[in-house]
Amino acid sequence: DGAEAWLRVLPAARVDLPVVPVRPEDLDRRIEAGASAGFDLTTEVPLRARLFEVGADEHVLLVVVHHIAGDGTSMPVLAKDLATAYAARLEGAAPAWEPLAVQYADYASRQRELLDDESEGGEAARQLGFWTGALAGLPEELTLPADRPRPAVGPHRAGRHTFEVPRELYERVGRVARELRATPFMVVQAALAALLSRLGAGTDIPLGSPVVSRSEESLAGVVGFFVNTLVLRTDVSGDPTFAELVDRVREYDLAAFAHQDVPFERLVEALRPERSAARHPLFQV
Repeated sequence: DGAEAWLRVLPAARVDLPVVPVRPEDLDRRIEAGASAGFDLTTEVPLRARLFEVGADEHVLLVVVHHIAGDGTSMPVLAKDLATAYAARLEGAAPAWEPLAVQYADYASRQRELLDDESEGGEAARQLGFWTGALAGLPEELTLPADRPRPAVGPHRAGRHTFEVPRELYERVGRVARELRATPFMVVQAALAALLSRLGAGTDIPLGSPVVSRSEESLAGVVGFFVNTLVLRTDVSGDPTFAELVDRVREYDLAAFAHQDVPFERLVEALRPERSAARHPLFQV
């Protein structure tokens, strides 16, 4: 019954849902292979689903979403919709989703209108004007004591270091944030900027950070790509106390978040930093 219910969940999205028999010992390998297979967006829908039949009464559903069609904040929305559909189909009923007030196409259309209108007094011009001033004189590259020279050209492969933040440290960051009227993100940003400055990166520290632009409540239930990249600049000059540094971070970040609609690619076009195949423009950390 579960398998038949899943088979009826996704037809409206025009996504094929093949049932693939698999041995329990092969399940992890098959999931990893299915999740890592690329998409050909010229011919494929950016959503792929596969139902693995492990046994007569055990099935595992794999759903793979291309980043062009969904971001991290979209996954709980998609999971909730799937759960609603699954529960309804088990009862022999159609899913009773609440109608969306806004579709992703509406959001995309509004974004396009915003960006196309760079006339004086327009929203795009206002936001670009903010970034032009906020990033004036930005250092082209952070100088850090790396263990090897930066390659002149890609492939920009790097190692990965994984670590855990102890609960005590996490709670201390939260306490400091509350005391300084900031967010934990701002406290960590200030700490990272201070660290990079001490390592020799100077006193003007630009950091790149992803941000999710779901500013309208009507977008809460929409699956789509709402991610942008902001350049968060931290002024570490003048030997500030850590509290003073967090104040600087908070002031800049709040202004940056209020001007987050300009796509990073458009910002690079407008600012025209010196381009190099050896580094990312505007920030490298």
